[in-house]
Amino acid sequence: MPIVVDIDVMLARRKMSVGELADRVGITPANLAVLKNGRAKAVRFTTLAALCEVLECQPGDLLRWETGTPGETVDSGAASAGPGS
Repeated sequence: MPIVVDIDVMLARRKMSVGELADRVGITPANLAVLKNGRAKAVRFTTLAALCEVLECQPGDLLRWETGTPGETVDSGAASAGPGS
């Protein structure tokens, strides 16, 4: 996936554990691990905002875009901003 999540970098800078971050953000350690390991298909803006607040950073410090591998496509439905997103 061309979006890379750099939570590990911010955790190291803040000397914070995954468990502590999960507790302070209000998500399960398992869900944080999915996001941290690049397996998440989406992230709620409220979760991203909470991560930024706890880690005292900007969204761009946590997310970056990299060129995907040849043949990789972007799911056009993934950008939905409707109810439940």
